[in-house]
Amino acid sequence: MTHQENSTLSKKMYIGGNLVNGQSITQIINPATEKPVGTIASAGPDDVEAALKAAEAAKVDWAATSISQRTAWMLKLRDAVIENEEHLRDCIHMEMGKNWGGTQEDYDSLVNSLHFYAEEISRIRPEIIVDREGTHSHTLVHEPLGVAVAFIAWNFPLLNLAFKIGPAMAAGCPIIIKPSALTPISAYAVGELCHRIGLPAGVVNILSTDSAQTADALSASTIPSLLTLIGSTATGRHIMKTGATSIKRYSMELGGNAPVLVFADADLDLAADIVCAVKFGNAGQICVTPNRVFVETSVADAFRSKVIERANAVRTGFDKNAPIDMGPLIDGGAWQRVDGLVRDAVNSGARLLTGGKRPDTMTTGHFYAPTVLDGVTPHMRIYREEIFGPVVSLISFDDEAAVMQNANDTDAGLTAYVFTKDLQKAERCAAQLQFGEVQINGVKYGIDLPHGGIGQSGIGHDCSHLALHDYLAVKRVSRALAA
Repeated sequence: MTHQENSTLSKKMYIGGNLVNGQSITQIINPATEKPVGTIASAGPDDVEAALKAAEAAKVDWAATSISQRTAWMLKLRDAVIENEEHLRDCIHMEMGKNWGGTQEDYDSLVNSLHFYAEEISRIRPEIIVDREGTHSHTLVHEPLGVAVAFIAWNFPLLNLAFKIGPAMAAGCPIIIKPSALTPISAYAVGELCHRIGLPAGVVNILSTDSAQTADALSASTIPSLLTLIGSTATGRHIMKTGATSIKRYSMELGGNAPVLVFADADLDLAADIVCAVKFGNAGQICVTPNRVFVETSVADAFRSKVIERANAVRTGFDKNAPIDMGPLIDGGAWQRVDGLVRDAVNSGARLLTGGKRPDTMTTGHFYAPTVLDGVTPHMRIYREEIFGPVVSLISFDDEAAVMQNANDTDAGLTAYVFTKDLQKAERCAAQLQFGEVQINGVKYGIDLPHGGIGQSGIGHDCSHLALHDYLAVKRVSRALAA
């Protein structure tokens, strides 16, 4: 037990420029200690309506605000975020039990997004189309799309918020952000900063609720022009269904089932380092984390040993002042689901090489030991379903064409990884893999790099200039030329 368990965080919603109490108070539980760490004002139907009306009321003025003025507000918020780094990171640390080092990525993403999009929006310029007959001039201009509603997942509370608030503010779209009911504290802390700097009312609104019916009122409203989500494929389908009350645009980063192809000529240490870093970081609760690790048979034994060694070296726990590598799963339901996938695999013939239980050092919290399975096959649930936990599933292969077919044997299409020193083979794989991102001999993410999936893994993009276009409408202005 650490001093952190005594910390209490109490937050209000941010609606229409004000911090408000809402209709009820919800206790937030730290999954590392299974104890309350704070309370948040939880939204009811009236609060949702107030947020929608506030965003709608801000739409015209915020769209008419000059880019220089909008970006000035963004940079003012960025500076407030920087001044409050430790508090924001504490919020994440406490609400989801994330190891302290892991909170850095969340915080950095918010700073980087506000800075990047404050610069990137100035690069969106009118486009000229040359008239084929020479009788007209044609200009394409980009205008704010309208009110955006963002539903964000719990696994990266500030990173996910960052991916939405940056392009929305830059594009001139008022936004309503609904963080997960499991991890709303850090998002509410951003609302406090918006209030502190005096951000114009309605430009940003932040509320959370554990009522599905109340949340559905956001997507069912005809006020939003854009519904954007970071979450599961099932949630994406649900939001699109409830949003069908009017014609809306959708931008969604959804579930993954990432394959990793480790060929015999690969740098096995590099591959093992990256697989384990992305698999055990954030307790495997990452949409792009390796789900199915295909290893060429001739190096399977060597690679397996390297993964087991790294898994057994992971330090689990919850202590801001200790060198912790991995925190808990988000709640008891997640623990049971991950353990169920492991049990099903073992009962179906997979070999449990390490883990598969609560870490021996942890007596409380929803911790799951870094786990390695070998001999995973396509008929197992763990092969078909997104694990979202610290479990490496190893699968041997001998034939390149067959493994490509197996890698693509999924409805998800978010991320794939390839490890080989043969550049022609790498390019061949990249061309055939049906995923929105293919990472070759490494892994790289950044606010300037497009992030998005295909198939059931989503539409639209987070990050890069492409995300801005989800929040912008294109208008053609054609003018007849004098004879």
